Amino acid sequence: MENKRIKYYSLDRILKKKAQYNVIFGKRSNGKTYAVLDRMLKLYFSKGIEGAYIRRNQEDLKGKNGQTLFNNHVHNGLVEKYSKGVWTDIYYYGKRWYFCRYEEDGKGHKQVIKDDKPFCYGFVLSGMEHDKSTSYPNVGLICFDEMLSRTNYLPDEFILFMNCLSTIARLKTEIEIYMLGNTVNKYCPYFAEMGLKNVKTMPQGAIDVYRYGDSELKVAVEYTHPNTGATGKGNVLFAFDNPKLQMITKGDWELDIYPHLPYKYKKDDIIYTYFIEFDGEKLQCEILRGGTDENDKRIDAVITYIHTKTTEWKHPENDVIFSPEISPLKNHYTRITHPIDKRTQKIAECFKRDKVFYQSNEVGEIMNNYLKWCGK
Repeated sequence: MENKRIKYYSLDRILKKKAQYNVIFGKRSNGKTYAVLDRMLKLYFSKGIEGAYIRRNQEDLKGKNGQTLFNNHVHNGLVEKYSKGVWTDIYYYGKRWYFCRYEEDGKGHKQVIKDDKPFCYGFVLSGMEHDKSTSYPNVGLICFDEMLSRTNYLPDEFILFMNCLSTIARLKTEIEIYMLGNTVNKYCPYFAEMGLKNVKTMPQGAIDVYRYGDSELKVAVEYTHPNTGATGKGNVLFAFDNPKLQMITKGDWELDIYPHLPYKYKKDDIIYTYFIEFDGEKLQCEILRGGTDENDKRIDAVITYIHTKTTEWKHPENDVIFSPEISPLKNHYTRITHPIDKRTQKIAECFKRDKVFYQSNEVGEIMNNYLKWCGK
């Protein structure tokens, strides 16, 4: 039987771009984090450069979540290899990772001998106020793991991340920053804040480089190749007929399944039209009184149907538009779930009764992320 060796992700291609920020996303478990942590180990033993590991929430670094971070590197003998036999394992305590080894005392018991100083420091964005006064002069590689979230991001998370980098890097210019994520959600505040405009349309395997005016800042963005990680027979456990699983097996963006339009409708069936603009996407929303099924039988059921709008606003001074952008116009609103007058109450009622249908799962995904933003 042929035994194909699994090809995991490598940093080789993106390192050639020589960017300060390296944004890397793709399918789950294809070796993104492993590759960055491996580089962290190599840089420490070759140049004395320390690392920083960032997560969003406190529980992400508690207990075994922190203790097992380097388990695969230890299991593969990399700690012993890179340290030339001085260390064999990694000890975790207080958001710090230390190299260690085990020696027997005179009574036959094993005792932990750990290095005097850590080689990697842990940070959580939700608790940065505790780390602002500490300096980290030897940190030269920063890894922000699980950057993309399927649930909510922290309020002003990008600013929290920038504050975290300021605490770690101070005035350093020669530093490697890696921002890693699985393809769980196309909506990410980091993409907009960093001006990464082409992420949604990138093909797998591509690397885009962004520059910013006359500054020396450079950001490299890589959508990892689908042939990294377990493929083919290695994906047999995830072969169910569920589009969500393509995020695991192929690296496709994860999409939920949303209800599609249950009937055909005509222009006369439209009671009211309003619009939503979110994350650079325009949506047209129509409250319908009913329509006809595939057998042309009349169905009277008031619903909201949401589909893409590909043209510019025709009457922005009159049309009802919901958007996170604050506007002085009376017809512009921010949160659709917080009605403030009669017309927005009628619109919100459809969402309260779950009578909302979508042109596609992509449209449903945009709306889902907008509703999450509304709930902040």
